[in-house]
Amino acid sequence: MNRSSSRSHCIFQIILRDKKSNEVHGKFSLVDLAGNERGADNMSSDRLTRIESSSINHSLFALKECIRAIGKKQGHIPFRGSKLTLVLRDSFVAENARTCMIAMVSPGNLSCDHTINTLHYANRVKEMIVEESEIMAEVNDQDLDDDIEKTYDVPI
Repeated sequence: MNRSSSRSHCIFQIILRDKKSNEVHGKFSLVDLAGNERGADNMSSDRLTRIESSSINHSLFALKECIRAIGKKQGHIPFRGSKLTLVLRDSFVAENARTCMIAMVSPGNLSCDHTINTLHYANRVKEMIVEESEIMAEVNDQDLDDDIEKTYDVPI
């Protein structure tokens, strides 16, 4: 575990809207995901660190389930699995959405398992081919904000 890590995900979004109609013309999201935390890596850590690790793993698992559902062209995509997947929902299903993933790995021997796991994760994203006609969804920003507020009792 990296001691200087923020131990969190970071999402930075730029949304382009028409001044008059407030219609969304584009959205650009930069997402920095926290690394997967293994129990063996933080067994000596305090309780708060273990809780943070559990939360990180939960959101990464929810993201993986969404990627899996999209890849298998399932009708239901479990976006409500975490706050992370709710916020990123339109990045997967909005018309004309494009996704690019950059995986950060370490060349060190101590990080070999983490590197392999990251490369498998990136490969799943790479293989995810979305046919617009099958999973396209109209994503209304206000509906998305309402979903987040209702599900997690967090004001947006």
